[in-house]
Order: sequence, then structure tokens, then C-alpha cells
Amino acid sequence: MVKLTKRIGGLVLRLAAFGAALAALIVMVTSRERASFFAVSLEAKYTDMAAFKYFVIANAVVSVYSFLILFLPKESLLWKFVVVLDLVMTMLLTSSLSAALAVAQVGKKGNANAGWLPICGQVPKFCDQITGALIAGFVALVLYVLLLLYSLHSVVDPFLLQKS
Repeated sequence: MVKLTKRIGGLVLRLAAFGAALAALIVMVTSRERASFFAVSLEAKYTDMAAFKYFVIANAVVSVYSFLILFLPKESLLWKFVVVLDLVMTMLLTSSLSAALAVAQVGKKGNANAGWLPICGQVPKFCDQITGALIAGFVALVLYVLLLLYSLHSVVDPFLLQKS
């Protein structure tokens, strides 16, 4: 019964992480807004910033990985390798979220020293979508940290029991 509960707990965590990463991906990819000031037209989209592209690619990789790992049999010897892959996915989410947050902060507040003006006043819908994607990305990151701890416990615990 305990093993079944642990297996279901891990599955629920993996499904939630998959959903959060996929949500971050979809919200970021659909972020777009067009605005006009006087005679100048501006279209804001995620592809304008390399950090946002990296965020999309990272969440796509994590989503595919999360989906595929759901079908890995419990008895597979690959579960020891899954711990390493969970660590890689956690680091990938961390780096992409950090880069996207930095760019979003400049978009929201600007940078007076560099002479960059904030754009969120002109394209608020775009900025709101970016914020939503970043929140979903943060949720995915937290879930992946929990998954990493769960994976470590699942692999190390049976190993320690065999030594006794």
C-alpha cells in the first residue's frame, strides 16, 4: 500500500509539473499585442527577445520530457537515470526563468542608466501574459524541485535498505 501511495504521489507531481510547464509554454507563445502611438505602430511578441525564446524552448523540452517520463514502467532500470534528468530539467527551468524574469523586469520598469524606457504602459496585455507565463514557469520550477527531492528519496531509500 505504501509503494502504491508513493507511486501515485510521484505521478501526481509529474502530471502537475507537466501541466505547469505546458501552461507556461502556451501562455508565452500566445503573448502578442499591437499598439500605436501617434503615427508609430508597435507589435510586442515573445520572439522579440532571446530570453523569452529560451524560456519557450526550455519549457517545451521540459514538457516533452515530463510527458514521456509518465509512460516509463515502474520496473525500468532507467529510473536511476531519471534522477539526473530531473536535475537537468530543474536547472534548465531555473536558468530560463531567471533570464526571462530579467528581461521582463526591464520591460516593466525600464533602465534609466541605459536609457531603456518601460513598455508595459503601451502594451499592458502583452505584459500581463508574460507575467502569467512567468508565474506558471515558477510553479513548474517549484514542482520540479519537489520532484527532484522525491526522485532522490525514491532511488536512495531502496539503496540504503539493501545495505542494512
